[in-house]
Amino acid sequence: MSEGTKLLDAIYELEQEKGIDAEALIDAVKDAVLKAYRRDAGASDNTRVEFDAANNSMRIIRGKTVVEEVEDPESQISLEEARKLNIAYEPGDIIEEDVTPKSFGRIAAQTAKQTFVQKIREAERNVIYDRYVEKENEMMTGTVIREERGTYYLDFGNAEGIIPAKETIPGELLPQGKKVKVYVLEVKNTTRGSQIITSRSHPGLIKRLFELEVPEIGNNTVIIKSISREAGKRSKIAVYSEDSNVDAVGACVGARGARINAVVDELNGERIDIIPWSEDLAEFVANSLRPAEILMTRIFEDEKTAEAIVDDKQLSLAIGKQGQNVRLAAKLTGLKIDIKTRSQVKDLEEFEL
Repeated sequence: MSEGTKLLDAIYELEQEKGIDAEALIDAVKDAVLKAYRRDAGASDNTRVEFDAANNSMRIIRGKTVVEEVEDPESQISLEEARKLNIAYEPGDIIEEDVTPKSFGRIAAQTAKQTFVQKIREAERNVIYDRYVEKENEMMTGTVIREERGTYYLDFGNAEGIIPAKETIPGELLPQGKKVKVYVLEVKNTTRGSQIITSRSHPGLIKRLFELEVPEIGNNTVIIKSISREAGKRSKIAVYSEDSNVDAVGACVGARGARINAVVDELNGERIDIIPWSEDLAEFVANSLRPAEILMTRIFEDEKTAEAIVDDKQLSLAIGKQGQNVRLAAKLTGLKIDIKTRSQVKDLEEFEL
């Protein structure tokens, strides 16, 4: 069996087994074999590799230009010599001859093989990359391989993923072998293969988890309008439905809290507030500050701020521990929220309490 036959058989086998494009591999092998031949035989640039698919064979072809007077014997042939082969040859014509050696030699064959393997690995990496790059901004499930300096390494089957330390949930420990759901931030094609950069703290993970658990979100009956999150502590998610018969909040909570609890369990107990979205900003701001009861809100759209009035006893609840509740509400609504008590505004004309 010829060297070309072996290489072609290997190429077609890889196309069947791994889905790597045969034409791309053939081009890679042609380049590799030609480089090996030129180095081993000292050939000039007027050579090329030709594959004969019909015969499953490979040939090395050298071309010479027909000239009146030969200056470079490696790339030129005299008109006199050319017409001994065919009387029809004219200056400028190219005469090609098969110069395939019986063996490329050990060095040439080894070089071709090494380059061949390298090109195959690159092609395999590209196939894997193309498969995973479509997963950006989606959710995937990976298995924890190890942890190094706060960064977790995940196995996705034929690609490696990482959760950088800054993308982990503070205080969360992921033991080796645990399957975890992550949000895909970016897919990189590296020399070691595809690397999937993921997050456990991104708000997008909340969205994808609810899409998984709530069919009404999947079919767009319920729409997630905005999310604010402080990973590992608390999140707020604003939901809405144009169908008056659908309770958007209730759909996300589920019977006896089954749906929201599934999300909370995946996030190791992170508290999640489901907020009804409203196109009325004043109402939306009031909703976003739940569980505090808001007496009145005023919106300053030009300044992207809002004022919310609460009963004096509700102030700490509205602000939240270390300002968490109002901070999340501000992120959810996109407004800076100033909270005041009834006693603070009782004499102000702009509020009628």
